[in-house]
Amino acid sequence: MTDSTASRVRAASAKRRRLTAAAAEVVHRQGAERTTIADIARAAGVPVGNVYYYFKTKDELVAAALDEHARHLAELTGRLERLPDPRERLKGLVETWIGQRDVAARWGCPTGTLAAELDKRGEGGLDAEAGRVIRLLLDWAERQFRELGLPEPDGLALTLVSAYQGMSLLANALRDPEIMKREGDRLLGWLGSLPG
Repeated sequence: MTDSTASRVRAASAKRRRLTAAAAEVVHRQGAERTTIADIARAAGVPVGNVYYYFKTKDELVAAALDEHARHLAELTGRLERLPDPRERLKGLVETWIGQRDVAARWGCPTGTLAAELDKRGEGGLDAEAGRVIRLLLDWAERQFRELGLPEPDGLALTLVSAYQGMSLLANALRDPEIMKREGDRLLGWLGSLPG
């Protein structure tokens, strides 16, 4: 590969990455239905016509936004995995949620709100992709509870993620970030009280 070819490949990869990141941000703030390809192009600093080279439809951009949410989740859980204790990993997750309370109060959970919106479209499409990202979180939390040796780790993971989705929804609906703080502190107390 020549230097100029390598440079073009790097530039194209960087442009695709900007579009993906912009899609995740814009779709989170506006919702999938209200977001246009032009909105995403503008946020990425890419001419609208260039978007079609990377993504043929808005749904492809929404799928890329979901992939971006999955990537962010993988980065977060990867950092948390460095903690030696699974209880501390779970607490770190909750503390991250609390730290994002202003964003949640304004726009809700990026994946949860998108999953609810996409579900109205019907079965088997992007709604299933949103569910896949939430499943990644559930599976990670379940592994932590299992490592603690607790019974029914799948149920405990469901309780934790359900609490997060609920507090995100309420913080957003009421535009009150302190709901995330109060309920997050309650989750931290619950995690601390579990045996193991």
